[in-house]
Amino acid sequence: MQQTEWFNRKFPAIEDNGLLLGIIERLKGTPARLDELTSETSNAVLEMKKNGKWSVKEEIGHLCDLEPLWDGRLDDLVNGLPELRVTDLTNQKTHDANHNNTDINTLLQQFRHLRQVFVNNLQRLADDDLLKISSHPRLKTPMRIIDLAYFVAEHDDHHLAHVSGQIL
Repeated sequence: MQQTEWFNRKFPAIEDNGLLLGIIERLKGTPARLDELTSETSNAVLEMKKNGKWSVKEEIGHLCDLEPLWDGRLDDLVNGLPELRVTDLTNQKTHDANHNNTDINTLLQQFRHLRQVFVNNLQRLADDDLLKISSHPRLKTPMRIIDLAYFVAEHDDHHLAHVSGQIL
């Protein structure tokens, strides 16, 4: 089965802020899902690159690399900025990080910590914050906090699917 390329994805606006709690649960669950996927996987498999794609360790490192972006974009929304901060679409940070030289448990713990920070920040928001809108720089679409949270959860699942494919 062919996975849709991330940059080809579209993200419709979510109108119901009442869905945010369920999305936060998805976000909270990503570290556990990664633990489950990798718990009995050899280091050789975790570091293997198939078809020029990132290894499992690089995928997890990439998720770590992007957590500060999600927190920053959350700040942008809360502070009422007209456009969310941009990211390096080449993912140079991930390419340069050499995540394959990092122990898998270190990567998993780092991601768990970084994700908990993001989830805590989401859970602290006031209801008025949920109404604020900023434009996504690449998609050129308006986003609210629920849209950002959904975007991040979908990004997680995109990479989890790749991790699953690498391990199976």
